[in-house]
Amino acid sequence: MDRGTVGSAHRGRLLVEVREVDTSAVVTPAGELDHHTADLLREPLESCLAGGYSRLVVDCSRLEFCDSTGLNVLLGARLKAEAAGGGVHLAGMLPVVARVFEITGAEAVFAVHETLEAALGD
Repeated sequence: MDRGTVGSAHRGRLLVEVREVDTSAVVTPAGELDHHTADLLREPLESCLAGGYSRLVVDCSRLEFCDSTGLNVLLGARLKAEAAGGGVHLAGMLPVVARVFEITGAEAVFAVHETLEAALGD
């Protein structure tokens, strides 16, 4: 059950919303994820993990850009989530963002889903 927005952060080009859905933390970055905005995603992901959520679902449907710094934030969260017995699920990636994961091979280490609903159902 969706319990609404737990928190959000915003600085210029990136807005990050966090909400609880059943036993998952759903993190929705909107905008551009790069060197200048990476901490806006890193901090909520780490807060979710520190708060006991080991299953993180990142709704990428509103993420317009992701560079290597953003990718490293997600990879770091994945390692911490897996160490806690969970994982990071990526959902709804736009083609420009999916291409970064494809080129780097990172798509092979994440559970990638076409939609948020599919990620929540997995």
